[in-house]
Amino acid sequence: MNMTKNQRLVYIALLASQAVIISLLERAIPFPFAIAPGAKLGLANIITLMALYTLSTRDAGKVVTIRIILSTLLGGTIASFMYSASGAILSFLGMWAVKKLGPSRISLIGVSTTGAILHNVGQLVVASWIAQTWTVLLYLPVLSFVGILSGIAIGIIANYLLIHVEKLNYYKDLRDLD
Repeated sequence: MNMTKNQRLVYIALLASQAVIISLLERAIPFPFAIAPGAKLGLANIITLMALYTLSTRDAGKVVTIRIILSTLLGGTIASFMYSASGAILSFLGMWAVKKLGPSRISLIGVSTTGAILHNVGQLVVASWIAQTWTVLLYLPVLSFVGILSGIAIGIIANYLLIHVEKLNYYKDLRDLD
């Protein structure tokens, strides 16, 4: 069954709105581990993964862009926008590149974990630029450990959802062959 242009736009809007809501909820929940102050689980990446696996690259990028902009407008700051955008863009590009290796070489969980680590790298690069010192990057091993754990968890959740979305057969004609 082919999805019409309007159905595709509604699907993009639904994914983006879900990602915004998840981002806002996650911002309100404190992270339970004192080992990584300021770290978040990255639950909105569930939606990014769903977009990457069910939409064209361009449409998945739209979902991420809409999430970043709306999340910032609904309670962020310029600094939170810079951190969020740098992490999300680097994460998205990394997940897209790793996904291109194919399902025989890397699973959705591996793609998710890549995204989690690269999100941390993007944020720390911005933090080091703001602080004008590269020593901020010394926090990367701690964040990477948390990122690996959350990337695995997010990947498991997204994999479960993707299996059920695949049953709908709507999205198959939306993906590009890049």
